[in-house]
Amino acid sequence: MTESNVSPAPQWSAKPGDTEQITDTGQKAFQINVDAKKYGTFAEIGAGQEVARWFFRVGGAAGTVAKTISAYDKTVSDAIYGTIDRYVSRRRLQQMLDYEYNLLIERLDATRGAETCFFSFADTVAARSFTRRDDSNGWLGIKFQSAPRAEPSQVMIHVRLLDEENLREQEALGIIGVNLIYGALVHFERPHYLITSLLDHLNKSRVDVDMIKFSGAAFAKVDNRLMSLQLVEHGLTEAVMFTVDGDVVQPSEILYKKPVLVERGTFRPVNNLHVDMLECARRQFLAAAPENKDAVVLMEITMHNLLQNVNIQPADFLARVDTIGTIGKTVLVTRHGEFYRVVEYLRRSTQNNIGMAVGMPTVQELLDARYYAAVPGGILEALGRLFAGPVKLYVYPRKDEQGQLITTENIPVPDPIKHLLAYLRQQPLAVDLQGVNLKNLDIHYVDLLKKIRAGDTEWETMVPPAVAEIIKSRHYFGFGGGNDE
Repeated sequence: MTESNVSPAPQWSAKPGDTEQITDTGQKAFQINVDAKKYGTFAEIGAGQEVARWFFRVGGAAGTVAKTISAYDKTVSDAIYGTIDRYVSRRRLQQMLDYEYNLLIERLDATRGAETCFFSFADTVAARSFTRRDDSNGWLGIKFQSAPRAEPSQVMIHVRLLDEENLREQEALGIIGVNLIYGALVHFERPHYLITSLLDHLNKSRVDVDMIKFSGAAFAKVDNRLMSLQLVEHGLTEAVMFTVDGDVVQPSEILYKKPVLVERGTFRPVNNLHVDMLECARRQFLAAAPENKDAVVLMEITMHNLLQNVNIQPADFLARVDTIGTIGKTVLVTRHGEFYRVVEYLRRSTQNNIGMAVGMPTVQELLDARYYAAVPGGILEALGRLFAGPVKLYVYPRKDEQGQLITTENIPVPDPIKHLLAYLRQQPLAVDLQGVNLKNLDIHYVDLLKKIRAGDTEWETMVPPAVAEIIKSRHYFGFGGGNDE
């Protein structure tokens, strides 16, 4: 992947076959233009017609472009697509795609539908301008036929534009739009490749793709959770989110201006200790401030350690997501090891209260200066970034080797760190959880996994009933000789 420098368009030539080798933006647009079977419309709001412009500038656009439109005025936009409260949103993008696609079929299917794969591309973007300096983001999507008169399929993405200049943002938007169109129309049978090609002639410092969703006939066998995992694994984004029913969502759709309570873990599998920790933290978090009654509660799977391996096994990942879903929790998947990076990520969507449910071993790691060797300001900088804004740690106790209960009052930390712990307790930024079920302190996930694999039924008492049921029915985590990779 290389970064693009826009220059006057060269004379493109069609190169049949070997479409995987085409990464140049102009060549992609030209290949679509000279494909007589592909014909569609472009509707773009918010940053100019940057995607459609590529198809015009490379030549041959008459073979592809049925119509382009930019309904910038809100009244005009509402008159075409219907009223809405948020113009840069998934819902507005879907309205645009449906309207333009249906109109295209209505007008052209009778005359050329037997030989043509119709498509509609749309984007709605909030880019930098003279009056707007906030983070730029947008929704892009394409609704298309994989064969003439086939039922439509769709790919939708949400992007953050990271350049600090408006012209650079527009350039990046145009490139990723072409990549999306080309990927959908040419590589729809290879969604993994489509994802990795989204940043052709871009780089990760310019565009963040934090949601992708495939739907329709061409993607009937695609699991959008695994596609989202690809975004994290390949570094296209820091985090992705799934609802309780497994639907892929853009995180700010759920987190926007809301208080957030999050529990971090590997959840392999989620067990009674995890559930008790989060429930105790939820009670104290709700009691801490009236506005916390509307809190979003998350269980975060941190992929940091897994990403050190070359291959992340899909079965293992889905087992974690599915078992968390059975207890009714939203899942956040991140690539962050450091806690402060999770807070900084959440701060993009909310400035409200953030609570973090943590175990005592995690607190000991947070207070170990060795973990911050790569941070210029060391442990002081890391803790300052962690507690930026209203953030509080809710700490679950543990037992030591002698069976003594360890809390923030008697946690062993090095002498130079004791004053930091005292400060966190006095503020209070770290508080002990009350009313915990001490029986759960005997649960250790390594032993739990061994019992699952060995068929020792004692493991079923260590997890919620719904989790036990799904593990047994789907043979997760090596149960009954199932896949434990």
